[in-house]
Amino acid sequence: MTTTARTLSGARPALPVATARQCTVWLRSALRREVWRALFAYLFAVVAAIAVIVPVYVLGRLVDDVLAGAPTSRIVAVIIQIGLAAIAAGLLSGAAVYLMCRVGETVLANLRERALEHALLLPVRVVERAGKGDLLSRVNDDVAAIARVVGNALPVSLSSMTLVGLSYLAIFSIDYRLGLAALVAVPLGLITLAWYLPRSGPMFTAERLALADRSEALVSGMQGLPTVHAYGLEANQLTTIGAASSAARDQVLRGFHALSRFVARGKLSQYAGLAAVLATSFLLVRDGQQITVGEATIAALLFHRLFTPMQGMLFSFNDIQAAGESMRRLVGLINSEVVRESGTSAKPENARLELRGLEFSYDGVKPVLHGVSITLEPGERVALVGSTGAGKTTVAAIAAGSITPNSGTARIGGVNIAELGIHDLRKHVVIISQEVHLFSGPLFEDLRLANPFADHDALHGALRKVGALGWVESLPEGIATMVGEGGYQLSAARAQQIALARLVLADPPVAILDEATAEAGSAGARELEHYAYEATKGRTSLIVAHRLTQAARADRVVVLEHGRVVEAGTHSELLQRGGRYSELWEAWEGRSP
Repeated sequence: MTTTARTLSGARPALPVATARQCTVWLRSALRREVWRALFAYLFAVVAAIAVIVPVYVLGRLVDDVLAGAPTSRIVAVIIQIGLAAIAAGLLSGAAVYLMCRVGETVLANLRERALEHALLLPVRVVERAGKGDLLSRVNDDVAAIARVVGNALPVSLSSMTLVGLSYLAIFSIDYRLGLAALVAVPLGLITLAWYLPRSGPMFTAERLALADRSEALVSGMQGLPTVHAYGLEANQLTTIGAASSAARDQVLRGFHALSRFVARGKLSQYAGLAAVLATSFLLVRDGQQITVGEATIAALLFHRLFTPMQGMLFSFNDIQAAGESMRRLVGLINSEVVRESGTSAKPENARLELRGLEFSYDGVKPVLHGVSITLEPGERVALVGSTGAGKTTVAAIAAGSITPNSGTARIGGVNIAELGIHDLRKHVVIISQEVHLFSGPLFEDLRLANPFADHDALHGALRKVGALGWVESLPEGIATMVGEGGYQLSAARAQQIALARLVLADPPVAILDEATAEAGSAGARELEHYAYEATKGRTSLIVAHRLTQAARADRVVVLEHGRVVEAGTHSELLQRGGRYSELWEAWEGRSP
């Protein structure tokens, strides 16, 4: 079986969901490194369960001793035995839980890291089609669901299953008829389970999807906050978020209601089993003393003591089911074929960027690009201009390897970008977009995202090249100033300077600038354009030009309209032709400051 894809709320194509077999294969592989810890954990759990059973045996024997006229000093021995058993059970149970949690947390950490790694490698188009809510739900809600099981339900369930199994063996060892009586609870429990399982799976799937829809509504609202405020859409947005939250809440309540019925029916099976054990014990004691009163007491106490662990298992079953569905979603993300592969060993010969016959559509219906072909020689700057919606950003994303064309190829130094692993790709091409994100932390750490090994001189050299060193040194703590969320807030123009400094530090042979100076505003745009020019010196650069003054400084200009290349040439050549570029330039000069 292969990884399958689901649909969010019947609309968006969701990210893949793994099959049960794929989850088992992944889990078996992850547990190989923890096999000894797992074995010792189970061994401690078995010995701890035996220690829990010992007091019941001691009390049962005490009943027979009292009936036989044993001295009261026998009680002292019983107290000592029970005390030692309790200490042993506590220590061994603690060791078992510790080891189980250690194994579970290690596996969970591996799962979380692998899932996050693959999430970061997902192509932009895939994330946009599935919705960010689905992805956030997997790396947040699904990880949290598994964490709850690892920290609580898993140790409880394993310990309870061990205790239940050993208790049944102990009852059978007294008399097989008592064991058969205790087994009355098993078919009743299986009937309850058969009723619950077909209902729980779809409920948990629906719950996870409802949570993903809720995350999508929240993320969309937060990202579009300026637009929401600008058009007074607060009420509509709150209604959307409220509806998604209500749907998620109702789905969770439906699951809890089904669990309550499941637990209630499970308790009925337990009481039926206890009644059978008591009735059988009475008959066996009455008919010729086939068992002693003490043995009947042991059987009844052993079964009654199973109520708590069995109830814990029933309540844990809900979390385990939810965690199972969450694991399917996370393993589906890890196994996703849409993630960029590790790539081949091919190395680009030079910094020549070739785009040949690019065809692309975001929805598979409406084409965005029609046979776009552009070649950039090593070190050449090419400006990409055109009306809004012409396809400039799509071409830039394909050139940067962020999205894959439906047909056509993008090559760097003769190597298809699709054949480069993500790490090799970013060594050769870096894209700077109009929106720059600054991570929370010291500014120097934000810069080192581009080059973790950059020293003090390299950092200052990069800042100096993009004209940022002066204002960085004037910050409260200089280059160590905390920026990003909760830190010092940088203007859009300064944030772009930091992005350009990252480009200098990364030092790729190919640079893609997608309207990288658009957020600077009129006042700082020309200055930022100058620094962008400096940062791209010596690099093959494809520049999506928001301001046509960038195009004027480029070696060549390519004009896109409706997804097609309509003109190409130098700034002066295109002006002399009097074509589309000339029209754009006249319009630009008429409104530019």
